[in-house]
Amino acid sequence: MRDLHLTLNQTQRVRLQAALDKLESLAAPTAAAAASVTVADTIPVNHEDNILKGHGTSELDGEVVATLCGVVERVNKLVYVRALRSRYKPEVGDIIVGRVIEIAPKRWRLEINFCQDAVLMLSSMNLPDGIQRRRTAVDELNMRSIFVENDVICAEVRGFQHDGSLHLQARSQKYGKLEKGQLLTVAAYLIKRRKQHFHHLEEFNVDLILGCNGFIWIGQHTETNNITNISDDNNINNISDEFMELETRRNICRIANAVRLLAVLGLTLTLEAVLETVKASVDADVAIGEMLGAEFYVMTVEREAERRASVSRKKGY
Repeated sequence: MRDLHLTLNQTQRVRLQAALDKLESLAAPTAAAAASVTVADTIPVNHEDNILKGHGTSELDGEVVATLCGVVERVNKLVYVRALRSRYKPEVGDIIVGRVIEIAPKRWRLEINFCQDAVLMLSSMNLPDGIQRRRTAVDELNMRSIFVENDVICAEVRGFQHDGSLHLQARSQKYGKLEKGQLLTVAAYLIKRRKQHFHHLEEFNVDLILGCNGFIWIGQHTETNNITNISDDNNINNISDEFMELETRRNICRIANAVRLLAVLGLTLTLEAVLETVKASVDADVAIGEMLGAEFYVMTVEREAERRASVSRKKGY
């Protein structure tokens, strides 16, 4: 259990072990499981095919062995190992959440959980007045009125620069500065690329953004028109100082704890999984602070085992 140290009593240990055994029994052997390797495992290949050794492979005593723990992938003659847990590997079009770490001439540098910083050019985003025009020296001088250090921003990967860093763009109304919420960091492999990464939870008045880079934003719902139609500093201050209801704060904390719990369990983070965990905590009358406790931890594992068993029965396994 990473980042969460729990003290389980004897009953909870028995329940947890039973749920884990059930999950293991439901894990049907697949082609991916058969191709799983650990360090120094031999990868079966036909040397007559003149195979190409890719990432995560090496040659030892005339055999191809794995240098990583992962799944063996084959593309034509290329053989490589795809690591199960790795850093974020960006692709064009990814929705990411980042934090501003530096303001440079005509650009902002962002930390996005990647090996290099991302760059958001002044010309790659909408101006506060919403007018499409060329950026001037005055706009460059007023960059701090848009974003400053430690601001959290949502943007889209536009491409890669010659030095390998990412080039971002935030021209759409849904992109921009994020306020009044929590920024969580999870392993990037827990978030799968989907058509929709922006979620408005109307029941809780909360916005949930699942960044492909492992940064998750949970904050008060904000209408996009209120962001893009800002015309002066007074309106910006009014929006920033707007009161957040206590119930909304509690909802944000409950959803954030649900995300933390799923991340510790190593479960894929989807909107359905988060909402199911939140609903389970409400139905069981679990306090927000107790969601990261031992009892709800075991309950979540048991619920996941029941869900997978139900899916298996429907498929006829």
